[in-house]
Amino acid sequence: MPALVLLGAQWGDEGKGKATDLLGGSVDYVVRYQGGNNAGHTVVVGDQKYALHLLPSGILTPECTPVIGNGVVVDPSVLFSELNGLNERGVDTSKLLISGNAHIITPYNVTVDKVTERFLGKRKIGTTGRGIGPTYADKINRVGIRVQDLYDESILTQKVEASLDIKNQMLTKLYNRRAIAIEQVVEELLSYADRLKPYVADTVLILNKALEDDKVVLFEGGQGTLLDIDHGTYPFVTSSNPTAGGACTGAGVGPTKISRVIGILKAYTTRVGSGPFPTELFDADGEALRRIGGERGVTTGRDRRCGWFDAVIARYATRVNGLTDFFLTKLDVLTGWEEIPVCVAYEIDGKRVEELPYSQSDFHHAKPIYETLPGWSEDITKAKTFADLPKNAQAYVKALEEMSGAPISAIGVGPGRTETIEINSFI
Repeated sequence: MPALVLLGAQWGDEGKGKATDLLGGSVDYVVRYQGGNNAGHTVVVGDQKYALHLLPSGILTPECTPVIGNGVVVDPSVLFSELNGLNERGVDTSKLLISGNAHIITPYNVTVDKVTERFLGKRKIGTTGRGIGPTYADKINRVGIRVQDLYDESILTQKVEASLDIKNQMLTKLYNRRAIAIEQVVEELLSYADRLKPYVADTVLILNKALEDDKVVLFEGGQGTLLDIDHGTYPFVTSSNPTAGGACTGAGVGPTKISRVIGILKAYTTRVGSGPFPTELFDADGEALRRIGGERGVTTGRDRRCGWFDAVIARYATRVNGLTDFFLTKLDVLTGWEEIPVCVAYEIDGKRVEELPYSQSDFHHAKPIYETLPGWSEDITKAKTFADLPKNAQAYVKALEEMSGAPISAIGVGPGRTETIEINSFI
């Protein structure tokens, strides 16, 4: 049975939650494999809207087991707040599994994130200030705190001491902040242990056995391809690997077990935070996309930067992830434009460039080269099949598919759970 990877093919916020939830009734496990509560999903079920930050979107599907993999960084206070919110709304969260190898976002990670970003001033990255980057840095520096450490107070204390040894020097001498008390951090982290324990498991073993038993496992990436620490628009990226390869390391499943990789594409392009964005609009069209599309970050509350569809980025995502399919979202937002520009290439130093430049400087100076496609005015939110779409909307989808390099197998035509056209089954 298939192991599917579902990921963002742009800068995140493409609608992965909707896609994951759509598949949730057909899969046995939904796994977050990287990132933390810097990733937000909005899922609409009936007349109910759910904003998820850390939890896998599959937690809203009773038949599915949601899993937080070893590649995720977990803020326990955020986790419990999210679980409490869902429980109060009648959602059963008891099936959640959390890897004992997942790293904990400590209070000092959040502090370091905020003061460092503030110190950078104009050179700031645009982080969410939630401690994600410092936690991954601790992981790589081998002074990180893992979920399993909460069950050995001696080891936990030693690791907190090792991590704070340098951080307190930095906070007091560089940033003129108070030192953080080791005992206070240890006490707070230990306070989470009992409530976390029922969820903690060897998720690598569980997921591999599930695949051996012909279960269907869906791996859900946070953020998007262009925010990947290795393959994104560095340094304006996240601190993990949202690309397909991250599913293997972040969940402990070998690449030979991945059978399908689905990229989520918005019918236009958005970005949150700093960094280059060739098709960004600063006019009435950009404001209309933001307003009609409800483009505000689920986690940050920041307005998203909006622009036209960028086929160069889509082709890059296809290549880097080995995409087998696209899920195109928010096509309905484009209803009402007489003409819709699509970026097909860049102009860099007077030359036409059709692939994403590897040079950061070149990408900063890239100017979009547009082709204009005819728009449509008909309401498409009730469309159930591809043939139900207006001819110009069909042509737009086909053009994007041809430019992007992989088949568009599903189309979002509205925010609701059922407002999706399925062209090719993902399973």
